[in-house]
Amino acid sequence: MSPNYMRSFSEGCLRPPTVIGQFHTLFFGSVRMFFLGVLGFAVYGNEALHFSCDPEKREVNLFCYNQFRPITPQVFWALQLVIVLVPGAFFHLYAACKSIKQEDILQKSFYTGFYIFSVFLRIVLEAVAFWLQIQLFGFKVNAIYMCDVGALEKNFNITRCMVPEHFEKTIFLIAMYTFTVITVVLCVAEIFEISCRRLGFLK
Repeated sequence: MSPNYMRSFSEGCLRPPTVIGQFHTLFFGSVRMFFLGVLGFAVYGNEALHFSCDPEKREVNLFCYNQFRPITPQVFWALQLVIVLVPGAFFHLYAACKSIKQEDILQKSFYTGFYIFSVFLRIVLEAVAFWLQIQLFGFKVNAIYMCDVGALEKNFNITRCMVPEHFEKTIFLIAMYTFTVITVVLCVAEIFEISCRRLGFLK
């Protein structure tokens, strides 16, 4: 791909054709990624080391932590951010290859429809991620996790595990839910802005 295509692609990703889209990019790229990258590491970075079930049996701690965290929150949210970016990135890559200017996207019906579809797909992906987050992490992190160690121990099946910094993790969970909701609201607002522009209510 030529440098011009790369330049058009990067400009399209950083400066979408709508005002709300540009705000979404700022919010998504700055606040959300900063929150996850910096604070997420601070809250979850050493969780596996401090997760404690049986101090004398390391294999029990590892087994229970894997049961408690089928996937670590940082990895899940990083995958969510990447996947949600794919529809917009694909559209702007298409626009760069076709040499479509940003101001022309909202002028031609096909380009507008394609762009709206990418925004709608972003909403769907955010909604799916929201549902998966509920299934994996819930809304609250309890201080005690009851681990089923029947596959490891014959004497007993349930052991108590201490979850470190459970209150901070609960706050972080709520924050990530809030970010997802804000992102969906911005996407809906962007579609509304596009509709108003097409109908002539906005210039």
